[in-house]
Amino acid sequence: MKSKHNGKFISMCALFTALSVVGAAIKVPAVVASVALDAFPALLAAALLGGGAGALVGALGHLISALLGGFPLGPMHFLIAGEMAVLVWLFGVVYEKKHKLSAGGLFVLGNSFAAPFPFIFLVSKAFYIAMVPSLLIGSILNTVVALAAIPRLAAFVSHGFTKESVKR
Repeated sequence: MKSKHNGKFISMCALFTALSVVGAAIKVPAVVASVALDAFPALLAAALLGGGAGALVGALGHLISALLGGFPLGPMHFLIAGEMAVLVWLFGVVYEKKHKLSAGGLFVLGNSFAAPFPFIFLVSKAFYIAMVPSLLIGSILNTVVALAAIPRLAAFVSHGFTKESVKR
């Protein structure tokens, strides 16, 4: 039985994860910690390689971003990485159905309002209120960059892959 994850696919996942690390260095100042541009490579991976690959890149990208920032929220970053994986996977599923703007809107709303919701109970309501504006700005930036780049990168990513393995 032939594995669908060949060397090129794994290399592309590693490349998008590396781009996520670079994006983690580009910070948007926030009231609590900072918001990084580490999500757009995960959105690219979800649209071009599939939701599963995007989820992996999103989770690893967040964890590396948090690690570079000194893990300001401690072990709660593992919860955030899980939320990021789910949101990026949903983006990939909706994007694959040719609902590009809906996928972007879902990611922005989910990452800005739904993902930080557990922190109302884990930290405080004030923390949630303080984070939402920065998360909204960061989510919009990540999504706009990704939606602009996806059509331009599709030809480069599909080179060397079979048509079935690349999600446009």
